[in-house]
Amino acid sequence: MKKSVKPQLLHNYSWLINLAILFLIIGVYIWALQGLQVDFNLLKDSWPYIIDFIVRLFPPDWKVVDIAIKALIETVQMSLWGTSIGAILSLPIAIASANNIAPLWLRWLANLLQNAVRSVPSIILGLIFVAATGLGAPAGTLALSIYTIGYLAKFYQQAIEDVDSRSLESLQVVGASRIQIAQYGILPQVLPLGLGYTFWMFEYNIRAASVLGVVGAGGIGFQLKSYIDGFEYNKATTMMLVLLVVVTLIDIFSSKLRRYLDSM
Repeated sequence: MKKSVKPQLLHNYSWLINLAILFLIIGVYIWALQGLQVDFNLLKDSWPYIIDFIVRLFPPDWKVVDIAIKALIETVQMSLWGTSIGAILSLPIAIASANNIAPLWLRWLANLLQNAVRSVPSIILGLIFVAATGLGAPAGTLALSIYTIGYLAKFYQQAIEDVDSRSLESLQVVGASRIQIAQYGILPQVLPLGLGYTFWMFEYNIRAASVLGVVGAGGIGFQLKSYIDGFEYNKATTMMLVLLVVVTLIDIFSSKLRRYLDSM
């Protein structure tokens, strides 16, 4: 009887606990809003400037469609190579980070490496490789490769840690090595999910490559910034519309592909 008293008390006061959690969440958001120091009067008066800027973007200048398509192809090429290189480098890092495979010291080092990569903004990576290789797509591709490692390594790690532990125990019983456990016990379970993550990253990197163009790392972002700096907003709109169409098509294709991989 005594053992059931505490759970019963928690059940009776669950509404009070939920209310306290709600007030805590509200308090955190109020604290965050105070830190932003938002001037609502300034926001109210800024609408005419926002509308003026949007009006200047239209109509699009379709004369630069060929330039937009060429720049977009370069962006896709950067994303393809950057994602592929990053995915290949992410796999061993993810294996070294997984709790169900690697020893503690190796997990610590691998997770530290992941955190270090994720803590560097993509713009900084772009600046580093622009300084190393000069302006253009090579710098953007290398920046995307490193940027990809920070995310795919974590995604792969979580997929590896979620595998069925019984299959790993069976391989351990028959004396399989760590490499054999990874090859025959983990890879078949992780592959469909890992490919889904990789395609999502490819899609995301097209957007990231557009941002990297701001620092001269090639792609459509470089052209976009050039037009905005030159106050050629109509041409910039054409760039954004072409990017929107391609990103939407890739999103539709990759979503169908991810659903197919999930069904595997």
